[in-house]
Amino acid sequence: MAFGDPIQWVVIGVVVIALFLWGPQKIPDLARALGRARKEFDNASKEMNDAMSGKVPQSAFPSTQTASVPAPEKSGDQILIETARQLGISTEGKTRDQISAEILSHAKPA
Repeated sequence: MAFGDPIQWVVIGVVVIALFLWGPQKIPDLARALGRARKEFDNASKEMNDAMSGKVPQSAFPSTQTASVPAPEKSGDQILIETARQLGISTEGKTRDQISAEILSHAKPA
C-alpha cells in the first residue's frame, strides 16, 4: 500500500471519526459486540448448513427429561436418536440414514 493510497486515508478517517463519536473507552465494547454478532452469525450459518445437508446435531435431542414435566410426543428423529443412544451408537455428525443403518446392523443376529 502506497502512502498516498486513498483507501488508506478512508480507513484512517473512519477510525478518527469513531474515536470522536464514541471515545476511546467505547471502542473495545463496540469491537466486542461486533465479535459476538459475528460468532452468532457463524453458528447460525453452520446450523443451517448442517440442517440442509441432513446431519442431525447432537444437541438437538436432549437425552434426559424431568419426570415432573409430561413428555411431549416424540418425532421420528427423536426416537431414532434415543434408540441409537440406548444401543451405544454415536450420532454426532451423522445423517438420519447412517444412524438407521447402524441401528439395523446392531439389531441383526450375528
